Amino acid sequence: MSLDDSGPADWQGASDAVFDEVVALRRAIHAEPEIGLHCPRTTDKIKAALAGLPLEYREGSSTTGLIAILRGGGRRGGDNGRTVLLRGDMDALPMQEETGLPFASTIAGAMHACGHDSHTAMLVGAAKALAARVDDLPGTVVFMFQPGEEGYHGARFMIDDGLLADPAPDAAFALHITPNVPSGVVVTRAGSIMASAETVHVVVRGAGGHAAMPHDCIDPIPVACEIVTALQTFIARGIAVTDPAVLSITKIEAGSAHNIIPGEVTMLGTLRTLSEASRVTMHAALKRIAENIAAAHGATAEAWIDKGYPVTVNDPRGAAMIRDVATGLFGTTGFAPMPQPMMGAEDFSYVLGAIPGAFAFIGAAPEGSDPATNPPLHNTRMTIDEAVMARGVALHCAMAQRFLERGFD
Repeated sequence: MSLDDSGPADWQGASDAVFDEVVALRRAIHAEPEIGLHCPRTTDKIKAALAGLPLEYREGSSTTGLIAILRGGGRRGGDNGRTVLLRGDMDALPMQEETGLPFASTIAGAMHACGHDSHTAMLVGAAKALAARVDDLPGTVVFMFQPGEEGYHGARFMIDDGLLADPAPDAAFALHITPNVPSGVVVTRAGSIMASAETVHVVVRGAGGHAAMPHDCIDPIPVACEIVTALQTFIARGIAVTDPAVLSITKIEAGSAHNIIPGEVTMLGTLRTLSEASRVTMHAALKRIAENIAAAHGATAEAWIDKGYPVTVNDPRGAAMIRDVATGLFGTTGFAPMPQPMMGAEDFSYVLGAIPGAFAFIGAAPEGSDPATNPPLHNTRMTIDEAVMARGVALHCAMAQRFLERGFD
């Protein structure tokens, strides 16, 4: 069987066959969310769902991430063929669920508010559907079940553990649901699709004293305010509008009483860029602006950045492949081009930094809802249309087979 011979509807039928199991797994994971790099209950659920399939497994020491390897039997002349990686993340967020779902989180302060439960379930469904046709696959599929996407660098840890080295994938793809796109519509773009994300720290130190006598002090508060304004000015004037960056100072902390000038101000924020060039420029600008404005007022400033996720960059060939496969499966209304990147971040960026491929969103707006006003990702009331998971399974399968048969051609 080949995708060209049997047509995309074949994978839709295969996804329908495992759909009930996919929904059940998603709900089981949703009810017991886990946060961070160690999600043992979720990993156990994945292993149980995959039991009996012709898979090889790899696990590392840094996380409870799991690699499952399906080696196809359709290779010719002893050639191992191509290898394609499909990723599903599994961790939840530190939020109290307010959806009222019958399978809502039973863990206080934890919720699957970013759809990772559905990502994992779709990938398990794809593994089942592909394993049922393993003798026809002309290569190897690597299923990457990853914890720690929500700020914990889980993908980087799995790469550092060597889990993507044997076999080394030739291409990598990931799907992410969103309730703010019509259900079943796949959206992606070539080039930058998600921003880098880094934490900004600034500490301004002056000389405290009585608030009635500021001339005897070096007040760090107006210095901090000037630094914030100058940074926003630099974003507007020092960064090209065609290569945007966002710097948001989200926390300023100083002082203890209304009549005391403090000696220190601490600031916290986030920096997002869509290219490595803007990222490097902003790193240098933050330090230069903070230190020199402080010096101009007789104060001192220390500024540093905790490096976060890199920019998520789609290989144009991978993005085009997702478009072609999605329209082949679901028709022309099943795909929409993504007009601009999102300033959110994604740690699949680590994978795409090492392996060519692409990341895409698939709409999951609940039936009868308005995608534009639905509670978004990372919201305590976020819900999805579970029916879209059948499309996700089919798309995973069709992408894997298309790449194994033809590469990026």
